[in-house]
Amino acid sequence: MAEVIERLADLKTVTPMMAQYLEVKKEYADYILMYRLGDFYECFFDDALIASKELELTLTARDCGDGKRGAMCGVPFHKADVYVGKLVERGYKVAICEQVEDPKSKEGKGLVKREVIRVVTPGTITDGSLLKEGQNNFLMSMAFGQGGVGIAFVDVSTGEVSATLVAAKDTEAKIQNEISTYQPSEVIMNIPRAECVGICSYLTERYGASVTDNQKRLFEYNRSRELVRGIFLEEADKLSSPELTMAVGALVAYIKETQKCEVAFLKEINVYSEGQYLDIDANTRRNLELTESMRTKEKRGSLLWVLDRTNTAMGARLLRSWILKPLLNPATISQRQAAVSDLVNDAKKRDALGEILDGMLDIERLTAKAVYGTANARDLRAICQSIEKLPRIKALISGFKSDYMKNIADELDTLDDISDLLSRAIVDTPPLTVREGGMIREGFNSDLDYYRSIKNGGTNIMAEIEERERELTGIKTLRVDYNKVFGYFIEVTKMYYELVPDRYVRKQTLTNCERFITQELKEMESTILGAEEKIVSLEFEIFTSLRQFVSENCERIRYSASLIAELDAYYSLAVVAEKNGYVRPDVDLSSAIFIKDGRHPVVEKFVTDSYFVPNDTVLDTEMNKIMIITGPNMAGKSTYMRQVAIITIMAQIGSFVPAREARIGIVDKVFTRVGASDDLASGQSTFMLEMSEVAAILKNATKRSLLIYDEVGRGTSTYDGMSIARSVIEYTYSKKISAKTLFATHYHELTDMEEEFPGIVNYNIAAKKRGDSVIFLRKIVRGGTDDSYGIEVAKLAGVPNEVVRRAKEILEGIEKNQPDIKEQSVKLPDDRIDVFSSIVASRESEIAEKIKGVDINTITPIEAMNLLFELKKMLTD
Repeated sequence: MAEVIERLADLKTVTPMMAQYLEVKKEYADYILMYRLGDFYECFFDDALIASKELELTLTARDCGDGKRGAMCGVPFHKADVYVGKLVERGYKVAICEQVEDPKSKEGKGLVKREVIRVVTPGTITDGSLLKEGQNNFLMSMAFGQGGVGIAFVDVSTGEVSATLVAAKDTEAKIQNEISTYQPSEVIMNIPRAECVGICSYLTERYGASVTDNQKRLFEYNRSRELVRGIFLEEADKLSSPELTMAVGALVAYIKETQKCEVAFLKEINVYSEGQYLDIDANTRRNLELTESMRTKEKRGSLLWVLDRTNTAMGARLLRSWILKPLLNPATISQRQAAVSDLVNDAKKRDALGEILDGMLDIERLTAKAVYGTANARDLRAICQSIEKLPRIKALISGFKSDYMKNIADELDTLDDISDLLSRAIVDTPPLTVREGGMIREGFNSDLDYYRSIKNGGTNIMAEIEERERELTGIKTLRVDYNKVFGYFIEVTKMYYELVPDRYVRKQTLTNCERFITQELKEMESTILGAEEKIVSLEFEIFTSLRQFVSENCERIRYSASLIAELDAYYSLAVVAEKNGYVRPDVDLSSAIFIKDGRHPVVEKFVTDSYFVPNDTVLDTEMNKIMIITGPNMAGKSTYMRQVAIITIMAQIGSFVPAREARIGIVDKVFTRVGASDDLASGQSTFMLEMSEVAAILKNATKRSLLIYDEVGRGTSTYDGMSIARSVIEYTYSKKISAKTLFATHYHELTDMEEEFPGIVNYNIAAKKRGDSVIFLRKIVRGGTDDSYGIEVAKLAGVPNEVVRRAKEILEGIEKNQPDIKEQSVKLPDDRIDVFSSIVASRESEIAEKIKGVDINTITPIEAMNLLFELKKMLTD
C-alpha cells in the first residue's frame, strides 16, 4: 500500500477525491479503509483486493488521475456492519471513513469533507449481531514493568473492567492462566513481541487473538494515570502499582482512539488478586469441561451447558463468569445459595419470573451502542421494550427474604422515564437506517407532524389556497395546479385578467390563460417539495437527541441490567436444581469434603438407557487424605473423580449440587492431571505433557487444594511409571502439600501404601467378571483391586477374538515366569506372625458381624453384589 501511495503522489493530477482518500489512508495504513462515496463504502487498491476476496465482492476500477486506474470494490452503506464483522472475524482491522458534511448543504458544495469516525478491531466490536450472546468479548492489555506485569481486560460492549498484577517470578504461566479465563480476542502490550514469544504464541495459536505489540505511547504512565482518574474517579485508587495503572490506562486510550468518542460506559474496576477466587488453571478448566467439551469445543457436554437456563444474554455471561471464578468466601456463597433457595421454594414466582425474563434483550450491549453513537432506532426500541418489564419484575420479587433478592428488589431502577419517552417517540417497527425517516411516532413532535401533513396532504392545502384566492379576487375559474417544469402556479383565463391583483407575479403566458405565482404559494411550494427532506432531517435530529438521552442515562440502565443479569443467574440455578434434584450443600472453612450419593451433572444427562450410579466421597487432610482408586478401564474412575471436583466447584459458585447430601470445605485451588495426547506442534510427547502437568501441580498446590491425578506414569515403562506414581503420592502426602487427593491408577502395587501411610485409603470401582466378559457396577467401594480386566475391556471394545485369545496366552506366560511382587517382600518375623494371626481372626469376626447386619428382605441386587464383592476382598486381604 505504501508503494501505491508513493506512486500516486508522483502523478501530476491526482483526482481531488483520490487525494483526500490518500491523506486518510496514510493515518490508517494498517487498516482496511472503508471510504464513503454516496450510498456505498468503497475500498481501493490492496484493501479492495483483500475485501473482494474475503467478502466475495466484484472487483472494479476507478480513475486516480493521469489515466491511471486503481482496484475498487464496495458495499451498501446500510449493510456495512455485516461486511465489517466478517472482515474483523478474519482478523482484519477496519477504519470507517464517513461524510461529515451534508452533500446538499451550502457548506458541502464541491468535495465533501470526510473523516474516520470509527475503528473496528476484534476487541472493540459493539454490535451485538457480531458477538456471541452469552460470552464476553474481551480486549486485553499487558503492561510489563519492574514490579511485574499489569494485566487488564475490558469488554467494550458491556463496560466490564478487570485488572490484576502478576509477579515477575511466575509471569508466563500465570498470564497464560488469565488468558485462558478471559479468552481475549485482541491484545495490546508495551513491549516487542520478541520479548514474550511464548505468551504471544499462546494467544494467537490457542485463541486466535490479534496481538499489537510495542505500543509504548498508549502505556505512558502520566497519561494513563490521568485517563484512569478522569473516568474511574476514586476507583483509580484500587490500582496499587504503576503497571496496573498503565494497563487500565492503555485500554481507555485505545478505546478513545478506536471509537472516536469519550469513554463513558466503563464500570467500576474489578481489581483482583490470588486468593480472591478459586484458582482453576487452564488444564483443569479444559479437563473438567467447565465451559466447553474437550472433544467438540462446544458448549454442549460442559458444566455450563447443564447449568445455563438463563433467559437473557446478560445472565448467561454472568453465569459463565461465576463458573470460571468460583468464590472462596463461605458467607458470600451462602448468600447466593439463599437467593437460589428463594426461587427453588416458590415455583409459582419462579415460573412467572422466567416468563417475564423471556424475550428481554441485551440492554447492556444495546446501551453501549447508544453511548458509542452506533445504535439505530431498532436498538432504542429494543431497550424500551426490555425495560418496560422492569416494574413487573420489581413487584414480583419484592416478597423474597434472602439478602441478595431483597437488594435486587430495593435497588432495581425501573427506568420509567426512559421507557415512557422511547415508547412515545419511536414507532413499533422502525427501519434499520436512521437517515431515511420512518422512525418517530405521529404526535411526538408538532413540527414533524406539520411537515408530514404537508407531505401527505399537499393537495388539500392547495385546494384551501385555491378556494381562498377565488373569494379574495372574485375570479370564479381560478385554479391552483402543479407540473414538474414550473412547479405550483395559479392559472387565470383571459376574461378575468382585469381581476388579477398586483401581488400576483406572472410566471407563464399561454394562448388562453396566464399563470401566476404568489409569495404564499412560492413558500408553500418550497415547503411541500422540501417536506420529505425536512422530515428525514428532523427525524434524524430527534433520534439523535433520544440516543443522547439514553447515553446520558447509561449508568442507570447499566446498573439495572446488572441486577437483571444477577437475578437471571439465580433463576437459572434454581431451575436446574429443581429439575435435576440437586441439594443445597453446606459450605464452610473445614478441610473436609463429604458427599452422599454424588452424581456427575453432565454425564447423568447422557445416561438415558440406564441408571446413573451415585457414589459417596469422604476426603479430608487427616485420615482420608489420599484416595488411591483402582479398577478396570471404562469402569468409571475418571467420571467419579471429575464429579467430585465439579461438585466442589458448583458448591463454591453458590449452586446446588447433584447429591443427596453434601458438605464442602472451601478449596483454594483445583488441579487435574488426566490423559493427554501428543502436542506435535510444540514437540511435546504425551509423557512430557503429563509430567509438565504434574510438575505444575506439585509446585502450586497447597493444603487447601483438591488434586486429581488420573493414571500418572502411564506414558513410560512400567517400572519407571510406577516409581514416578509412588513418588508423586509420597510428595503430595508430605507436609509440603498434604492436600486432599484422588489418585486413580492401574499400578495395583501402590495399594500397599495404605498400610504404610495413615490417611492413604484404597478404593476401587466394582466390576463383576463372568467368564470372558466383565460387568461394570460403577460403584466405588472400599479396598484395592488386583485386576485391571484389560483383556476383557479389549473384547468389549470389539478387538477380534483371535487377538483376545492370544493376549490371554501371553498374559499366562508372563504370570508364570515372573514371580509375584508380594512374594519378593521380606518375610514377617515370628512376633509379627502372631499379630498377623490376630488381625485375620479379627477380620473374620468383622465379616460375620457384617453378614448378620444384612436385611435379606430389603437388599437390592446391586447392593448384594457389592456386598459380596466387599466380603471377598475382606477375606483375601
